[in-house]
Amino acid sequence: MNVSDKYRSNWESYWGETPDGHGEAIWDAEPSLSAGPHSELLLPYADRDRTIVDLGCGNGTQTRYLATRFARAVGVDLSHAAVEHARRAANGDSVEFQQLDLTDTDAVRALHERLGDAHVYMRAVIHQSEPHARPAVAAAVAEIIGDKGRAFVVELTSGSRDVLQRAASAPGGPGPKLQRVFHHGLKPADAGDDEIPRLLSGAGLTVLADGETALPQTEYLADGTRIELPARWFVLARGSATGR
Repeated sequence: MNVSDKYRSNWESYWGETPDGHGEAIWDAEPSLSAGPHSELLLPYADRDRTIVDLGCGNGTQTRYLATRFARAVGVDLSHAAVEHARRAANGDSVEFQQLDLTDTDAVRALHERLGDAHVYMRAVIHQSEPHARPAVAAAVAEIIGDKGRAFVVELTSGSRDVLQRAASAPGGPGPKLQRVFHHGLKPADAGDDEIPRLLSGAGLTVLADGETALPQTEYLADGTRIELPARWFVLARGSATGR
């Protein structure tokens, strides 16, 4: 089932009103805090000569880093405005961006046919997808990696709700970046802790490795503490695949 018009509109308005520039989105952390360490967790299982696809790439900060670790990087996002941000920020880097609805099975299949079995990097997408759309998002991961690709998926856990609630109820209210998330109707940490593994398994994905982590944000609390959201990561293959 495809995403709703409201969900699509929320993301378009969010990215349409987000200024260019690194760190303007609350989750736009430096790659040294995100795609860098995540790549180190993925690479023992992944052939770096394959393409990696950044699902939900936003303005492409992590995609551009991934292009330095793998043969090629392609960033995709539901929002046309996000893709335009990413293309402007690429500034000649050899990385590709395209608009893609992960619930559009034909479009996802066409991407796989064009790229072949690829790796996937997906940071905090399922948890704020609409509930009815989450199975299709997990299925998109399985479609893109095929038999030989591998996926790194990291999703917020329920502990993130407590962190966000504390940030939102701080004196003076949430900071401007978090306020913009709420203003556009986005719902971080909306999925249950047991839902993510169930969705991944339901899509035919096998967990090769997993663990707990935290996703650093680009906004700070009044006391100067960086907001860090508890999360769980997974390295995944389709079916019972082994090796590279």
